[in-house]
Amino acid sequence: MGDRRLNDLLKWSIENTDTSKHDPQPATSTSELTPELMAAIMGGPSDADLMKAAIEVISSSDTEISLDDKLIAFDNFEQLIESLDNANNIANLGLWTPLLEQLKHEEREIRKMAAWCVGTAVQNNVKTQERLLAVGGLPHLVEMAIKESEHVDVRRKAIYALSSACRNYQPAMDTCAEELTTRGQETGKVDATDMEAVDQVMNALKEKVKAS
Repeated sequence: MGDRRLNDLLKWSIENTDTSKHDPQPATSTSELTPELMAAIMGGPSDADLMKAAIEVISSSDTEISLDDKLIAFDNFEQLIESLDNANNIANLGLWTPLLEQLKHEEREIRKMAAWCVGTAVQNNVKTQERLLAVGGLPHLVEMAIKESEHVDVRRKAIYALSSACRNYQPAMDTCAEELTTRGQETGKVDATDMEAVDQVMNALKEKVKAS
C-alpha cells in the first residue's frame, strides 16, 4: 500500500476512534471512504480483483512483462478458480474470452496453463461447463489434444480440460464426440454420466499422445 493510502487509512481510523470516545455516532461518514481505503480496511483486493489482474498480466502485450511473470499470474489464477464461486465468476467478470485466447498463444507454456485453468474451472461444475460450451472452447481443446505437432504436455492438459468439461454434462460430451469424429477420430454417442465410457474416450486420446 502506498504511503498516502496508509496515512489516509490511519487518519480515518484515529478520527473514528477519537470521536467514538465522546459520541456514539462517529463524525466521519462512511461516504468518505474510497474503494481503495475500503479494500485496505478489509484486508486487500478481492478475489475478483485478483482474477482480473492476473488475466490482465497474462493478456498484456507489454514487453516488460516476462514469460515468468505471466506463468506466475496463471498459477495464481488457477489457485483462485479452484473455488467454485470464483470459477463461476469467470463469466461475470468477462474473463472466458481472454482465457480461451491463450489456448492459441505462441508460447507452449502459456497454452498449457490456459488448458489447465480451463480444466480446473469446469471440474464438477455444470455452470462453467455450460459457459465453456457456449463460448466455443471445446473445438480448440479437441484440436490441441489431437494435434501431432503440439507439445506432449500441452496435449495432456487439453485432454484433462476435455475430461473435466464432458463428465456429467451431455451437451459437452456430444460436442467433443462430434469434433473428434470430424477430425478423423470416429467417436460414437457416449453417455456423459458413464465414467467408464468417458474414460475410454479420454484414454484413447492419451494413448495417441504416448504414441506420438
